[in-house]
Amino acid sequence: MGIVEMMFLGFALAMDATAVSIGKGLTLKVVRPVYAFKAGVWFGGFQALMPIIGYFLGVSFSGFVASVDHWIGFALLLLIGVNMIREALSGDDDELDDNFSPRTMFLMAVATSIDALVVGVTLAFAGANIWLAAVIIGVVTFVLSFSGLYLGRVIGSKAGSKAGILGGLVLIAIGVKTLVEHLMK
Repeated sequence: MGIVEMMFLGFALAMDATAVSIGKGLTLKVVRPVYAFKAGVWFGGFQALMPIIGYFLGVSFSGFVASVDHWIGFALLLLIGVNMIREALSGDDDELDDNFSPRTMFLMAVATSIDALVVGVTLAFAGANIWLAAVIIGVVTFVLSFSGLYLGRVIGSKAGSKAGILGGLVLIAIGVKTLVEHLMK
């Protein structure tokens, strides 16, 4: 997996966190830089950490599934992507507020990064450089989450669902590309 694909992967994984940041931005009367920084660090940090955990879980059992790893990667990315799109279209947004306490941010960061854990397993099957992927995913998520608070004040609540749809489509596209590449070998 190349850097460009990792950038797209980082963008796709960041969509949930970005949507939450946009939603939180809508609840603020004034977006303070410290709030944007907190959102970026919490969401970016967890989006970087979870693929590393998933990667090492994947490495531990990749020898058992090497012959079907491309199918597993495709299925995981497809499921995550479809779920992201389903959640975005459902309109059931979690209630957001202007609470930036460590407990609140921890829970939101974990909730928005579960898919990154599964992607980490996929990266293990693909033999990707997990450290480079984690840095790219974390930085992309930091930047998008940081700016998401500001965007929330400007563009309104509909951007969150569109971001989730776009993120889901990108994950599905990466899954299809992975499958096609392996089938063409």
